[in-house]
Amino acid sequence: MGLLVFVRNLLLALCLFLVLGFLYYSAWKLHLLQWEDPKYDRLGFLLKLDSKLPAELATKYANFSEGACKPGYASALMTAIFPRFSKPAPMFLDDSFRKWARIREFVPPFGIKGQDNLIKAILSVTKEYRLTPALDSLSCRRCIIVGNGGVLANKSLGSRIDDYDIVVRLNSAPVKGFEKDVGSKTTLRITYPEGAMQRPEQYERDSLFVLAGFKWQDFKWLKYIVYKERVSASDGFWKSVATRVPKEPPEIRILNPYFIQEAAFTLIGLPFNNGLMGRGNIPTLGSVAVTMALHGCDEVAVAGFGYDMSTPNAPLHYYETVRMAAIKESWTHNIQREKEFLRKLVKARVITDLTSGI
Repeated sequence: MGLLVFVRNLLLALCLFLVLGFLYYSAWKLHLLQWEDPKYDRLGFLLKLDSKLPAELATKYANFSEGACKPGYASALMTAIFPRFSKPAPMFLDDSFRKWARIREFVPPFGIKGQDNLIKAILSVTKEYRLTPALDSLSCRRCIIVGNGGVLANKSLGSRIDDYDIVVRLNSAPVKGFEKDVGSKTTLRITYPEGAMQRPEQYERDSLFVLAGFKWQDFKWLKYIVYKERVSASDGFWKSVATRVPKEPPEIRILNPYFIQEAAFTLIGLPFNNGLMGRGNIPTLGSVAVTMALHGCDEVAVAGFGYDMSTPNAPLHYYETVRMAAIKESWTHNIQREKEFLRKLVKARVITDLTSGI
């Protein structure tokens, strides 16, 4: 009798276990169906990208004349193809930077962990955290990110580039002598220590100098620059760096590291690597600048983007004779993944590619 009771209880327990297991499995499958919408890729981008405006946006912008700036255009299109996109991030760090949980938990380049004292010291002297009053007052801002690619050469886009409200240039790409192709206007020059212009006379007078901090030494370097202290060459830089930047503290900004983090992990899908710099998980400055512009600009264009490896004899950069064949596999970047990301934006008209290099 006792054995029968034991067997019965065992069978009841087994049935209960199977029922609970089935319910758990069903709930898990339902969860997957809810979140793995077949309309979107693994990152959350719409799979079927269309150059036609979505109906609601076509109606919203129908009455804008040709060439008129369309408020909220880039972010609206971005949200249409990537619903996870949100627009909360300021371009530059300000004195509330400690409140940003998204960057506080990560070390550079994806955050500011461990840099509080350096950043506080820098901001206490620069005291400016936004664009210029004139740009901040605009009801609609048209921005262009000017890359350094050889595709810019002989295109005569200078005047068209200068028509944008905000012209962003990267690292030490020169303007003087190339105005016909790249324009003469610079609003922001975004760089890191090793990429910064080393000759003071190369800097444009009316531009803002913006640091993209990829490692802790970069913030230490900016503190030297702001306080006009001697830059130490033994601070862990991988090549020689500028020892002076001819900008007054109010003309210097710190790029919000959120854009590096968002470009890498959310938009391009690079390896997370526990939130640390690693092989192939650092976005190029160009993609970071585009990400910044999607947050801070109403319309976004690019020029000088894209490397065509099928033309090894084409110029790599617009300002030198080095050829495309000189590109080696990058330890830090994943150019193919970035190209896929940028192509999505171009195809869906989130950004405009003036040089058709992407």
